[in-house]
Amino acid sequence: MDTLQAIILGVIQGLTEFLPVSSSGHLQLANELLGTNLNPESDLTFSLTLHAATVLSTIVILWAEIWKLIKGLFSKTFTEEQAYVLKIVISMIPIGIVGIFFKDYIETAFSSIVVVGVMLLCTSALLSFAYYAKPRQKESISYRDAFIIGLSQAVAVLPGLSRSGTTIATGLLLGNKKEILAQFSFLMVLPPILGNALLDIIKGDFGGGVEALPLVAGFLAAFLTGCAACKWMIDIVKKGKLIWFAIYCGIAGIVALAASLF
Repeated sequence: MDTLQAIILGVIQGLTEFLPVSSSGHLQLANELLGTNLNPESDLTFSLTLHAATVLSTIVILWAEIWKLIKGLFSKTFTEEQAYVLKIVISMIPIGIVGIFFKDYIETAFSSIVVVGVMLLCTSALLSFAYYAKPRQKESISYRDAFIIGLSQAVAVLPGLSRSGTTIATGLLLGNKKEILAQFSFLMVLPPILGNALLDIIKGDFGGGVEALPLVAGFLAAFLTGCAACKWMIDIVKKGKLIWFAIYCGIAGIVALAASLF
């Protein structure tokens, strides 16, 4: 892998990890359209580097909220911060089960450009439905809603089904306020990303051929674009502009299905 390829992958990963367009789906689509093998999963060291950049960008953008939660954990009484962290833990249960027992099977069975196209169309439909639906607004995310949003995150392991798009759309359909939903969606993904990285470390082979310069370039590209995408996405959700991503995912899904035919 050369430096330019590393930067391309870093930009794709950084942008699509937060924008509701599916990072895994776009990586597969790029491989198909460009005729390349630009897949970070082919080298574990590079994959973990991009994941680290994504985690760091989330921490940088949401540091004030994260620090508030950390301080609240040490209170002797049950605080709102402790309740919030508990909801994040509850949301992790479904993806934890899928990640431990089914991750390898899903990656093998559904790594098809056709699946990516269909799932991108599903993402488009879900974002459109969430945009036009007008449920009654709740003051906070409940434990029940946290678990349901967690279920949607587990389903979104399918390539082409956006994690952020699925979780945010699910939360909106459940009636949660836009102001708090994007933050919850991005915070709830931190433990699964770290857990997935830990599983890769346990079973992985770090003998990949990526040199130091492409690693650094990929990390910086993913981190910088991740910071921009995270902040941008929070503002977009607050303003309710998800319909543009629904249109984009619809077009990308059609392109993916068309590419599978030629």
